[in-house]
Amino acid sequence: MGKSLYQKVWDTHSVGKLADGRTQLFIGTHLIHEVTSPQAFGMLRDLGLKVKYPKRTFATIDHIVPTINQDAPADPLAAEMMSALRENADDFGVTYFDLASGKQGIVHVVGPEQGITQPGTTIACGDSHTATHGAFGAIAFGIGTTQVRDVLATQTMAMEPLKVRRIEVNGDLRPGVYAKDVTLHIIRLLGAKGGIGYAYEYAGEVFDKMTMEERMTVCNMAIEGGARCGYVNPDHKTVEYLRGRPYVDMEDFDATAARWLSYASDADANYDDIVKIDAADIEPTVTWGISPDHGISVSENIPDPATASTPEEKASVEEALAYMKLPAGTPIKGVKVDVAFIGSCTNGRISDFREVAQYLKGKKVSDSVQAIAVPGSQIVDHQCRQEGLHTIFEEAGFEWRGAGCSMCLAMNPDKLVGDQVCASSSNRNFKGRQGSPTGRTILMSPVMVAAAAISGGVADAREVFDMPGSTAAA
Repeated sequence: MGKSLYQKVWDTHSVGKLADGRTQLFIGTHLIHEVTSPQAFGMLRDLGLKVKYPKRTFATIDHIVPTINQDAPADPLAAEMMSALRENADDFGVTYFDLASGKQGIVHVVGPEQGITQPGTTIACGDSHTATHGAFGAIAFGIGTTQVRDVLATQTMAMEPLKVRRIEVNGDLRPGVYAKDVTLHIIRLLGAKGGIGYAYEYAGEVFDKMTMEERMTVCNMAIEGGARCGYVNPDHKTVEYLRGRPYVDMEDFDATAARWLSYASDADANYDDIVKIDAADIEPTVTWGISPDHGISVSENIPDPATASTPEEKASVEEALAYMKLPAGTPIKGVKVDVAFIGSCTNGRISDFREVAQYLKGKKVSDSVQAIAVPGSQIVDHQCRQEGLHTIFEEAGFEWRGAGCSMCLAMNPDKLVGDQVCASSSNRNFKGRQGSPTGRTILMSPVMVAAAAISGGVADAREVFDMPGSTAAA
């Protein structure tokens, strides 16, 4: 019986058993940012410890960095956190992509674009969306502050092995259906807790055809389905994406590429569960509630608690509708939005802005909407400016901001106000997620965000942009 990629990586990185039965797992790459690392570095100082392998640790700032005036954050706490990361990186010999480097950005954008993220390795970061790096055939875990300390000090962490669920999506996606719709559809089907105890292997024709950046979007949200990590097997696209990246050793690249590809799951690999999905069943998907599994297609109605199958489901729907202030059983299309946000580690890459720009050209954002575009890194920003994409966004009425997490978590000045509704390309729609305790988030793809910005409310991008097969195009 063959092995899955997860099993291969687990086997090659397991370095021993702990007294409590957990496995001590070697972490090939450690990514850090300003949120969880200060306390971890403080623990090292208290214990008189050094970073075990500083060359395996990479730092950047993303969550708290302002996107308007990045040089001088108005928030004293943000300035203190930025200063602490710089000091810790210097003291412990860690590579730091700061604002002056031209390489700063969201940690899950910076890692891949620098070639730090590579197949067949283990990656840890004090951020829940570390699963993003699984797009490259890595096993990537979000960890807490104490584990950040452990990885800094020992380059290992304690874990129990996971089960593996293979999610196959076959067929062709219809026009206007994107990677974000695929991942929201999967979460809707399997639930926000459906992946607990699992690693998700994304496979099938749809993932084979996806670009690396599309795969990152899907893996990014594995955690939203409860999975500990998610990954796609490495292939020729993975190899070509990484070829020539700054942190890729090009001395014997053919041998390196062959090693990367060897980690792919064997054809006869054993899985604990297999889920099969028809690509034709996936439509542009948006959320209506307060969990990423509260998703429906843009053509559907908001759920009615009266049709719930259990008392628990009924209570959940009622709670979500009360917070979102949405009437049960009515169309999601047309729900008014106040803010439109394109960015985040889910959808803040160059391909996202290219895709939106081709539809946004010549359009205008509704006067009732504040639209914000935030590149995921300084390199993405530079690429957009070179291609003139930022001009297309600005002429349409978007504010073009500096690189950072921005309004995804709103640990910076970019926040919703009151009960504003935001059409967001980010990954979470929890209560208060975007900076206001009463702010409301509707998740969707970047192109759908653009359609909402133009329409002033949730809209079907296929109709707004006259895509092939839409009613408008017909």
